[in-house]
Amino acid sequence: MILKSVNLRSLGKKYAGKVRDCYTLEDKRILIATDRISAFDRILDFIPYKGQVLTLLSKFWFEKTADIVPNQMISVPHANVMVAHNAQPIPLEIVVRGYISGVTNTSIWGAYEKGERVIYGIKFPDGLRKNQKLLVPVITPTTKAAKGHDEKVTREEILKRKIMTPKKYAELEQIALELFKRGTEICAKAGIILVDTKYEFGLYKNKLILIDEIHTPDSSRFWIQETYRERFKTGKEPENFDKEFMRIWFKKRNYTGDGKPPKMPKAFITKISKRYIAIYEKITGEKFVPDKRKITKELIISNK
Repeated sequence: MILKSVNLRSLGKKYAGKVRDCYTLEDKRILIATDRISAFDRILDFIPYKGQVLTLLSKFWFEKTADIVPNQMISVPHANVMVAHNAQPIPLEIVVRGYISGVTNTSIWGAYEKGERVIYGIKFPDGLRKNQKLLVPVITPTTKAAKGHDEKVTREEILKRKIMTPKKYAELEQIALELFKRGTEICAKAGIILVDTKYEFGLYKNKLILIDEIHTPDSSRFWIQETYRERFKTGKEPENFDKEFMRIWFKKRNYTGDGKPPKMPKAFITKISKRYIAIYEKITGEKFVPDKRKITKELIISNK
């Protein structure tokens, strides 16, 4: 079962992001998570049940972190659909990293491997290895690009561009670190390492709230705790339950976002789907049950 797109003209004007189809309804935003999968800021294919995992896992995390910061969630009438507060997005992705890893242009390992030691305005020591744990988590923000690639940005640049006031940005950093700490603790109980993640925020009725998604395989890297240390010692990539292994698959085929991407085999797509479902079940402790109901305006309206 694959959800490529949803067209509900009666709900109003549609905005299609990389993964979600969005509608604005009065003071609410209807977020429909499709099965589109993106990497390197490009839509690459469709993964069965991926959208449902994103929505249900975000629901789980929004409930687990509501005491740290208010969030967008109002209701989840369908496993692909979240009814949310219509917040004004802050044009930043607040990325928190507990390890030095990654293969994208905005990853700290990509810059470190090239010889850079001051990355995102943060000084890193010599001698670090890929996938090594950092002494403390670091915040590496990026601009939220409407088109093209997101770009690295430092705290100083954010304040210079007046994207946020110093007080509000300091609040954002503190909240992000608290969210990462909570996520790390809950994942650890499930035998999972929360490697890094990104948070997005918005303003709703002049108050800061958490929006988009939280601690999903799309927004985070997850490693298996039990085998991490041995694999790190031997230079092997950690066992993971996110889409990083998909990024690595593309990079091995010399694709990092430019030109036509190689086609993923069906067996590989199935493997990705199983990983998304597995991380949902590991973190929540619940069995994933597909929601096979049709997404309709009536279903959404009756639960908004």
